[in-house]
Amino acid sequence: MTANTVTFVIPHKGREEMLKDTLMSIAQQEYPVASMEIILVSQNSEVSEALREACGNVPFKVLFAEPEHTISASRNRGAQIAGGDYLAFLDADIHLSRNWLTACMKTLTERPGTKLVSAMQIPSDAPTPLEHIRVALSNAEVDCAVDFLPGRNLLLAKDTFYQAGQFPEHLITCEDYYFTDKVNQLGELFYTSAAQYIHIGEDKQLGAMFEKEIWRGQSNLASVKDRRIPLREWPSFIVPLAIPACVLAGLVSLIAGFPLFAVLCLVAAGLPVLAYSTRLYKLVRPNTSLIEVIKFYCVYFPARAVGTLGGIIKTFGTSSYGK
Repeated sequence: MTANTVTFVIPHKGREEMLKDTLMSIAQQEYPVASMEIILVSQNSEVSEALREACGNVPFKVLFAEPEHTISASRNRGAQIAGGDYLAFLDADIHLSRNWLTACMKTLTERPGTKLVSAMQIPSDAPTPLEHIRVALSNAEVDCAVDFLPGRNLLLAKDTFYQAGQFPEHLITCEDYYFTDKVNQLGELFYTSAAQYIHIGEDKQLGAMFEKEIWRGQSNLASVKDRRIPLREWPSFIVPLAIPACVLAGLVSLIAGFPLFAVLCLVAAGLPVLAYSTRLYKLVRPNTSLIEVIKFYCVYFPARAVGTLGGIIKTFGTSSYGK
């Protein structure tokens, strides 16, 4: 039986080493080479010959995008010239398991009602506590239908892509929330453990994460427009803003001579951190300590607040794609 044709679409900006690993993992797929192609949409002025070599025998096309284009615009442009009946959207810092395409395609085509599939994240060979935390968050729900999927690795039919309205080019980040929500209105999003990926560009230290979370958070409010917001998602908007607001109110109250109210405000700021940390620790132990989890949220929430509020008045840039 002839295999379904698949086009891998990869938006790219900046670093090439991780992208090279991504391309090599595509070339090593247990899937007929004749049924695959790769379209790289790069914001670099040029790409090295090493990238073409990393693709092996898989057909490889390069499109160059303007620096001001969003990651969504790059994905949409790649999809427009895709020859495959199915589209695999990858970030440029993802290493796929050898069975990624075979397993995800099987789930997509054989599981009734499924419109989009993503593989489970696994840690690298030498993960830091922060990477363990990121993996645990990604894998909170596995082998089930979910409300949204991150854009790191997505497989869907080309027809579904256009029925969902393509990626939202007006959003700098949060475009995957927006797009997968549109697909979810057509059918199920399935997160499978039958295939895996490593996020090579995963944040390894809290300082780098702080900067990246500011960038990630800038389209939080803009992404709300024209899409339904599940009740479970509302805390992700409210909590990052409420915590610094409570801390600020506490400090002002202390200066103004209202110590009791200041204590109440600081307690109110700490309770969400404690609640989120306790829940996450259950997922990440014994790989990471509770202290590391608390440190994560003490950095994550302020960064998200800065990104969310800052995104209203300015645009935050990034030197490379990879979320």
